Amino acid sequence: MSVPGCYIEAAAAPDYTAAMEERKKLEIQSNNTDNWPEGPAIGAQAAILMEVNTGTILYAKNIDEELYPASTTKMLTCLIAAENADMNDMVTFSYDAVHSVPRDGSNIGIDAGESMTLEQCLYGIMVGSANECANAVAEHVAGSLDDFADLMNKRAEELGCTHSHFVNANGLFNEDHYTSAHDLALIAGAFFSNELLSSIGNTARYHFTPTDTQPDDFYITNKHKLINGEISYDGILGGKTGYTDEARETLVTCASRNGMKLVCVVLKEESPYQFTDTATLFDYGFNNFQIVNVAETDNYYIPEDTSFFASDNDIFGYSGNVIQWNDDDSIILPITASIDDCTSEVSTDVTGQPSGTIAVVNYLYNGVSVGTARIITGSSQTSFSFSNTKTDSKITPNQSIYVDVKLIIIIVSVVAGSIIFVLNLHAFIQSLHYAGNDPQERKRYKRRQKLLKQHKLTYKKPRKR
Repeated sequence: MSVPGCYIEAAAAPDYTAAMEERKKLEIQSNNTDNWPEGPAIGAQAAILMEVNTGTILYAKNIDEELYPASTTKMLTCLIAAENADMNDMVTFSYDAVHSVPRDGSNIGIDAGESMTLEQCLYGIMVGSANECANAVAEHVAGSLDDFADLMNKRAEELGCTHSHFVNANGLFNEDHYTSAHDLALIAGAFFSNELLSSIGNTARYHFTPTDTQPDDFYITNKHKLINGEISYDGILGGKTGYTDEARETLVTCASRNGMKLVCVVLKEESPYQFTDTATLFDYGFNNFQIVNVAETDNYYIPEDTSFFASDNDIFGYSGNVIQWNDDDSIILPITASIDDCTSEVSTDVTGQPSGTIAVVNYLYNGVSVGTARIITGSSQTSFSFSNTKTDSKITPNQSIYVDVKLIIIIVSVVAGSIIFVLNLHAFIQSLHYAGNDPQERKRYKRRQKLLKQHKLTYKKPRKR
């Protein structure tokens, strides 16, 4: 009903473009690191570029700010499902799974009472962003949506997430459902470490065929432009889109080049810039950083000449160095830097590390952690197998006494091996604080002295020759 002489002024629509431009002025925290490649200004409220295998953060913009993830939540849903159920399980869609989500929300049209395999449901979630599939999977895995949310929070905590709380499996808006760019990168790192999930998450188009429990024949297409080919980018491994009015555009993507596996997370952006932001950040990462193998480049903790601690094949079939780097460990550095530009911290706490680890070295470049490497025992053979002959324990006069030479060899080798290991460990400790006349060695000596003080050890500096 209208009132003469009065009018109601309509609320002005939010100017999302202006807000995006303002967000470009926000601080990029990674740019504060000395000699770190300068990262690009983007319109997202928060963004991160992280190397998965090392955990190195290459680009950081408000990475711990708590924001709404929208449908990127579904990556955690799929991860938990893959870890707790079989891909051939039949998932039945309950009435609540189908009808508890908005009709205008993302769905693929599955009706209550129908069923599909868990694997088909995951394609529905990752390719079609289907809310009803996420709900049905949650009920199948945990028994109820609430119980599944508990699983989500528990798994997120296990992955190291500290700024997240989840209340549903699909990411629909709820004030108590939030995460951060860093937390989402950790979740994505686990997701893309699963080969099947990576394949599902990189599917551009999927075909559902009719079955006895699902009668429709239809295709779904991925809206992620770096996956469906609308934006071409080499090395894409998969990703997930997201949108709600409150979250705005969100995007998670993984790509691999030159031995580096990068995850990019963009939160609170405007379309289509979530895709161009991602491509820009990937270019920044791949063009400005390099992967450096520690075993091939660092002679600081383990001498380059390890011949004293190496052997050819002996009678037990063992050969190699007694102490060595784990060959697969690498760090990430700017292309203008080398491992000599890093500082390092040694930890002898190897709890949770693979068997054979005796120390873990954490590398830092101007205060930024760029990866770790393990120092391990060189022998992979921890036991020996011999065929011993049984002999009668009773000895009669003039009877020859047989000595079990193999057993003696075993005993002697164990004792000798223990001595070698102690000597080797002593040499390793000595290598931490050796300094000669070389200026570089004296510089390293000071760093080692600092390390020894941290471990409350003392050592007399060698006299100059």
